[in-house]
Amino acid sequence: MTTALHARACAALTAVALAALVQPALAADDQPYTVVASGLNSPRHLSFARNGDLYIAESGAPSADAGACADHPEFGEVCLAHTSSITLLDRTGRQSRPVTGLPAIVNADGEATGASDVVALGTTLTVAMGLGGTPELRSLLGSDADLLGTVVEVKTRGGRQRTSVLADLARYEADRDPDAAGADSNPVDVVRDRSHVLTVDAGGNSVLRLTGPRRGVREFAVFDEPVLMDPPPIPGPPPGWPTPFPAQSVPTAVAQGPDGAWYVSELTGFPFQPGKATIWRIARDGSRTAYATGLTTVTDLAWDRGTLYAVQISDAGLLSGVQGSLVRVDRSGAHQTVVGDLFAPYGVAIRRGQAYVTTGSVAPGAGQVIQVALR
Repeated sequence: MTTALHARACAALTAVALAALVQPALAADDQPYTVVASGLNSPRHLSFARNGDLYIAESGAPSADAGACADHPEFGEVCLAHTSSITLLDRTGRQSRPVTGLPAIVNADGEATGASDVVALGTTLTVAMGLGGTPELRSLLGSDADLLGTVVEVKTRGGRQRTSVLADLARYEADRDPDAAGADSNPVDVVRDRSHVLTVDAGGNSVLRLTGPRRGVREFAVFDEPVLMDPPPIPGPPPGWPTPFPAQSVPTAVAQGPDGAWYVSELTGFPFQPGKATIWRIARDGSRTAYATGLTTVTDLAWDRGTLYAVQISDAGLLSGVQGSLVRVDRSGAHQTVVGDLFAPYGVAIRRGQAYVTTGSVAPGAGQVIQVALR
């Protein structure tokens, strides 16, 4: 999703996000959750390892040692920094960063794009690395940016960290452009078990399957139909503004349900009108149906005992701020708020009746993980 309109929307999002940072927090006694991790750099998706350790993808933060800079289609001038990382919250509650120094691109307002999701399988971490652009943008930032727009494997042993590329989604998007909307790649989610590696490219509006020993890329689902919205409520719209306004779908996460089908959430692009996001069900035969409608800016999904939960980064739409919620979606597709008034929530992982949600996803150094009881 690379357009001047979206760039304008992102500028508005930056303004409201920074304003939200200075809002007073709830008193500790009033919080319907427990903070279990803090000091995170724009945390995004997170997931549990089989042993109960929780891994959290941090997109990054500004750096005094920033590298090359370039014009980004959404965030203005961005500079390369090695501030993206993976935080581990182990079973005892101890917080550490086993993976550091991953590349990120950061703009003048501190908005970072880097690690967006992480999955642990044994001693290997699989990480989706965001970009929001093309290989050409990446090349302007130098060879250290080559991991952006890819899915990587990270192995740590004896204090050493080794990173290798599983699949270059930015290159695939530039070569194939599955949604025919112009090349734009932003890997934001990855799901991995012993037989599947699925990844979501929000920029390319696609869910991709990584296959074979060298992880070739195949299209699993492409969301190329526009979501029709009301014209965006911004001053000075250009002449001929279309009505209704065709927004991009922007898939954000994929999760396998208890029925074996895959469920995909969508943010919906600019102008981010409330109530327009859908959670899609993709059956084993590839057919697609709407499982739940009427949601707003959904960024992640997780199942718990047959019930689906979703994170909305903004309940009112991104042009109105980044106060969001965790919602429960029942089998009829209706949804209700579990906990609301969260600052920029983004990812959710569930274990033993407890939901773990990242908040402050646009806040370097101020991100958290909160724990919410579901039953």
